Amino acid sequence: MATLWYDRPRYVYLEFCVEDSTDVKVVIEDHRLVFSCKNADGVEFYNEINLYARVNSKDSREKRSDRSITCFMRKWKEKVAWPRITKENIKPAWLSVDFDNWRDWEGDEEVERAMTFVSHPDAGEGDGKRPPASHG
Repeated sequence: MATLWYDRPRYVYLEFCVEDSTDVKVVIEDHRLVFSCKNADGVEFYNEINLYARVNSKDSREKRSDRSITCFMRKWKEKVAWPRITKENIKPAWLSVDFDNWRDWEGDEEVERAMTFVSHPDAGEGDGKRPPASHG
């Protein structure tokens, strides 16, 4: 099972890539995430991750799709970059950085808000990275 992660100013995202998952169980604690499920063939997956830093477990959740289970973990200390997702300074073979979603944080809070919440009143205006330049 491939697992991808990426860091944002307010959230850390962890995606377990399991197609057609069943019996999905996700427990997000302040310093730990426990994940288990079965794939379409009935193979069981289990993972326990001691997190790099504290998260707000009450404001964290997961979302299941046909292809994966994504965990949205709210950082306890916002705007503090995580150099890795695991507490231990080792890189497990099954864990990779999601470079498609990893980007510089400049102007990223608006993008993150739009991803987290269904609608945004200013959606579609500008490039989403900075306010329009004032001409005066």
